[in-house]
Amino acid sequence: RFSLLLLNLEEYYFEQHTANHIINKDCKDERKFRGSLKICSKSIIFEPDDNIQPIIKIPLRDCISIKAPEDNEANNPFTRNTSGGISVVCSQVFLIKERNVIAPYKTVRGRTEHLFQLDVAGKVGDVVQTLHQLYRASCLDKMGDQAAMITAILQSRLARTSFDKNRFQSISETLHMECKAEMVTPLVTNPGHVCVTDANLYFQPLNGYPKPVVQITLQNVRRIYKRRHGLMPLGLEVFCTENDLCSDIYLKFYNYQDRDEVYFLIATYIENHIAEHTAESYMLQWQRGHISNYQYLLHLNNLADRSCNDLSQYPVFPWIIADYSSSVLDLTKPETFRDLSKPVGALNKERLDRLVTRYQEMPDPKFMYGSHYSSPGYVLFYLVRVAPEYMLCLQNGKFDHADRMFNSIAETWKNCLDGATDFKELIPEFYENDSSFLVNSLKLDLGKRQGGKMVEDVELPPWASGPEDFLQKSQEALESPYVSEHLHEWIDIIFGYKQKGSEAVAAHNVFHPLTYEGGVDLNSIMDPNEKVALLTQILEFGQTPKQLFTTPHPQRIISKLKSLSRTSSHSISIAESP
Repeated sequence: RFSLLLLNLEEYYFEQHTANHIINKDCKDERKFRGSLKICSKSIIFEPDDNIQPIIKIPLRDCISIKAPEDNEANNPFTRNTSGGISVVCSQVFLIKERNVIAPYKTVRGRTEHLFQLDVAGKVGDVVQTLHQLYRASCLDKMGDQAAMITAILQSRLARTSFDKNRFQSISETLHMECKAEMVTPLVTNPGHVCVTDANLYFQPLNGYPKPVVQITLQNVRRIYKRRHGLMPLGLEVFCTENDLCSDIYLKFYNYQDRDEVYFLIATYIENHIAEHTAESYMLQWQRGHISNYQYLLHLNNLADRSCNDLSQYPVFPWIIADYSSSVLDLTKPETFRDLSKPVGALNKERLDRLVTRYQEMPDPKFMYGSHYSSPGYVLFYLVRVAPEYMLCLQNGKFDHADRMFNSIAETWKNCLDGATDFKELIPEFYENDSSFLVNSLKLDLGKRQGGKMVEDVELPPWASGPEDFLQKSQEALESPYVSEHLHEWIDIIFGYKQKGSEAVAAHNVFHPLTYEGGVDLNSIMDPNEKVALLTQILEFGQTPKQLFTTPHPQRIISKLKSLSRTSSHSISIAESP
């Protein structure tokens, strides 16, 4: 039941110990629960073996005392028969996943005492010392100072450990390089050691979670991308597939030299197998009809630093359909489609006029839109039904208000047209085959709307007979002749020449300067508190993709014979090819 999503953002999980959680020690109602005590950089988490019992999370900053009862406290009721005990007194505690149900966290306020009895009594001194150190960090006033102290503790732990070479697949493997890094998954990173040999890429997490070692066979690697993570050129993402949205591993290094060396070792190995693709090579394939609209957008997102493992840079896909009221979807009528030459914020003229007036009156740096078209909050808005724990992680243990949830496709589209601050685009899931994000199959209690109606499945437009049909028709719309003729216009706005400068102003496509690559140089900011605040703001607000094209994107060559469907794009013959 435990996952890294139970941690706060920017928190690390260090170690775990098998233990008993003893409640009301030496009282009539004394209870003892067996489980695992996890030491994290900002909290203590106890995961009971019994699924009915809640996971307990004690924020370190809410601790009043953390101590190992001394031998000389013989009269203290807490110490009798409790060798290996750690007493934690706190002012508030969170209860998570009670009865193994994913739900908002329960907060228990007021002074409570918890006794954790470790199986290995000899480790108590070390654990208490670590907790005292982390407690001091969590009590620092400024976020930058907290982050610096926790980083120092983490780096000293990494320096005291190294990759376990017994984990190599074969004794004949040759070690090329070893360094420290973090494995990145949505909202969380996990520190450990990276090893590259002549046959494999390995990652060994410091905490052994979720498994002792992650191994990628270099022979299976198909694509590798350098990534910008937290605005710094420190990321590396490795794919063992040609067209999948999600990668096999995403690593974030502590300096760019390590990142570049690992990239070089893997790239050198795979260059004998595959040619590296550029935006231009994909553009030619798309233009000639060799890859579908969907595949092209996926590749552009990849090249522009968008990744499923980074919610502040999640792949962005366009709203295509503008008709959510008809009983039949007519893909031959232009009015069925959204105007792809404009950003979402410019689709409604009345709203745009108000935004432009405000923009003209604004002092520099000016921007038209106060929110972005892609951000962690928007991604999880769409995915809350399949990724509820991510939403709880992002929003401190709470779901959003029921009326602000993703309740209906038509309602969401209307809000993107009319809302004063809603300019969001879509995510790739709207054009794929897994409809689970539209259905509340986990039976989550997402709250009650104003009319008294519970938040259940997403309400679909009349032209869709069900979730699968909705996705099927969305795919058909994306691959339709109209979209093939106009998709280059949307690419100009999101990835192309209308993304920045005077062309962006003319296209009403100007976002906050911090969202653009190069908009801020974190290395030039000396104050650690200012740096942390700025980074947090950028990651929550969303980021504009890397600019891939600086000249107008050419139009697709449209075949008059037949429109290209995604299935036929894989097996198109020369005779059918445009």
